[in-house]
Amino acid sequence: MQLIVLKSQQQNSQTLFGRMNLFKQKVTYYYDEEFGTYNYSTTHPMKPLRVAITDDLVGHYGLKQYMNCIDQSFVQTYIKRVDEDVLTQFHSYEYIDLIKIITPENKCQYEDQLYRFNFMEDCPVLDRLFDFCLCQTSGSVGAACVIADQKSNIAINWSGGLHHAKQSEASGFCYVNDCVLGILELLKTYQRVLYVDIDIHHGDGVEEAFYLTDRVMTCSFHKFKEYFPGTGHIDDVGHDKGKYYAVNFPLNEGLNDDSIQHIFKPVIDKIMENFRPDVVMLQGGTDSLSGDRLGCFNLSIKGHGTCIEYLKKFNVPIIMVGGGGYTLRNVPRCWTYETSLALNVPIQDNIPDESEYKVYFGPEYKLHLPISNMEEQNSKDYLEKNIVQILENLKQITPGCAQIDHHAIGKESRQKVDYQELFSEYRDNREEMQIEQNQDIQE
Repeated sequence: MQLIVLKSQQQNSQTLFGRMNLFKQKVTYYYDEEFGTYNYSTTHPMKPLRVAITDDLVGHYGLKQYMNCIDQSFVQTYIKRVDEDVLTQFHSYEYIDLIKIITPENKCQYEDQLYRFNFMEDCPVLDRLFDFCLCQTSGSVGAACVIADQKSNIAINWSGGLHHAKQSEASGFCYVNDCVLGILELLKTYQRVLYVDIDIHHGDGVEEAFYLTDRVMTCSFHKFKEYFPGTGHIDDVGHDKGKYYAVNFPLNEGLNDDSIQHIFKPVIDKIMENFRPDVVMLQGGTDSLSGDRLGCFNLSIKGHGTCIEYLKKFNVPIIMVGGGGYTLRNVPRCWTYETSLALNVPIQDNIPDESEYKVYFGPEYKLHLPISNMEEQNSKDYLEKNIVQILENLKQITPGCAQIDHHAIGKESRQKVDYQELFSEYRDNREEMQIEQNQDIQE
């Protein structure tokens, strides 16, 4: 097939309509060459380079010829301008203002603000931080627009998935929550959005954002107990209109392929049956893989990939974003494999000789590696008990009940979303629930 690479620098005189008609493939893939140049610090476990290595493998496996490949310039020029106005649809103005001006050189002048907005060791002040946030967010918002305009069935942004960022707080290596911003874009068109998170860490920032609404269901499979961020109890089910629209499956160490398939299918089946989402966002953090530097699960790359394979069976549009993953050689393996799954294009196990980063994959030079002998600490009884409770909770929602007026598909008819309504009273309700939980613990 003909390689389709959409670059905004080429033939700028073409109309947006003409440009969007270049989308010939069912899968759209976002990557910007600038992303791999950002750096947290030499010793920091988060390495944006992993996305550049992924792109290199995707290219050398020949997968780009089957996708519409776009970059930040194309998104900004021909799809949607992603700027401060987009970021502040979720994040506070004060928080984004700080991100715009802070640098490693001037950070000493803003110590009070840095403390207030949680810029600690996990979230250092990056060089070109605002540009970094725009680059990763452009991919998720652009993906949402492509899906909403029905230009693709699947859109991929491996540079996104930074699910811990809060409205006014950096957290867990995340500064701007591209997942939330992408979902907000989807809500302008779709009635119901499902967010699924298979990162080892709880998707707290996304859950928090939509805790009060029935238009977004969040579903997170994560390590719980004495593990960051410490949220995601099975009894955290949402509040007010959003009650039972937050699904949390807390897990113990050693989660393996059999277990993830055992729990993922029945939960997703029930969600699809009762919630009936119009579109799905899958956060595919790879820190749930065996051997991750910060993780303690034991999934193989194929086991991790079964989640996207299963979601595809429902024939609902999907946005695939990245997330965690801190063993540099394993993240690109997984995301490249899952790109091939999105395309239904098999790829060989041998790492291509032409890859610029082949040295990272030695001594095996294989895509798939054996898992460790870590003990599976999630018993069948424990998993079954959680499944039963979650399925019972999902019975409480009315199938496909969320509605918006004049629902229509298409860019010109996108609905205006009242973001203040989505996030209103969240803090007060959250504080009340925390007080109640503390009282229960004391009793």
